Amino acid sequence: MTGMSRQATKTAPNVAAKCYICTKKEMWWLLAFLSAALLGCYDSFKKIALKGNAVIPVLFLNTVISAAIMSPFVFQTGWGGWDVQKWIVMKSALVLSSWVAGYYAMKHLPLTIVGPVNASRPVLVLIGAVLLFGERLNLLQGSGVALALLALFLMKRTGEKEGIQTHNNRWVACLILSVILGAASGLYDKFLMSPEHLGLDKKQVLGWYTLYQAGMMGLLLLLTNGPSAKAAGVASAKGFRWSWAIPFISIFLCAADYAYLQALASPEALIAVVSMIRRGSVLVSFAIGALLLHEKNLRAKAMDLALLLGSMVLLFLGSS
Repeated sequence: MTGMSRQATKTAPNVAAKCYICTKKEMWWLLAFLSAALLGCYDSFKKIALKGNAVIPVLFLNTVISAAIMSPFVFQTGWGGWDVQKWIVMKSALVLSSWVAGYYAMKHLPLTIVGPVNASRPVLVLIGAVLLFGERLNLLQGSGVALALLALFLMKRTGEKEGIQTHNNRWVACLILSVILGAASGLYDKFLMSPEHLGLDKKQVLGWYTLYQAGMMGLLLLLTNGPSAKAAGVASAKGFRWSWAIPFISIFLCAADYAYLQALASPEALIAVVSMIRRGSVLVSFAIGALLLHEKNLRAKAMDLALLLGSMVLLFLGSS
């Protein structure tokens, strides 16, 4: 064997190994994009299921089905002790609070407004990453934040054209609350999953937090449908009807969450970047709101969305 042949033979495995390492390190990007696509489908089925329907029972069924889907992870990973479970319980309460507020907003507001406002969540996540994880805003990130604020202001004006008054609309307040709690959840996920912090098993987190959510929602359903609530005519299950969109909410959500937590489990993953990519789900939900639900003022909303996506690009470039 010639010296050149021996050198080629020696080099080839090294090149393959380096390519494998690069590919493995970049997988969190692909997982974040997959999570975004699945999340867009989740939002769309949620809007369909909530149309003219009772919110609390739909959310309860969503959590029960999700817990059933993720139950194998509970048996696979085990209990892990209260030192682990207390953090997962806190995640369940945080996410569920965001969901309750978000479901009510989704029911009463157009999907083409809810989706873009939800897409502004990375701005809050980025600010939280700066405060909690020591990340710093550069020029591109600062420009992205400013453009996102402009987009949100224009969305407010677009919403007013449809009679949505933001200053005294409780559903808008629910949407804002949902976004804030969702951003806090994103930061908390990084704390849970990152090896530099708690480094919890993603399967254990998924399995147990969906189980806790189902229990919490069961309790909430009972409390809001007791004798006093029924006597007052404010029972949360009043007017509930089954929709085949309900199980698809859970299916797409579980798949999106698994891809998302898998991405965050990578030591190279940046929470701000993952959160921004994940908000790309708005493209899917906006398209469905326009094509299938026939929502109004699409041109103005599309311009607002374009500005918001531009801000996400700036944040993405600044963070990467």
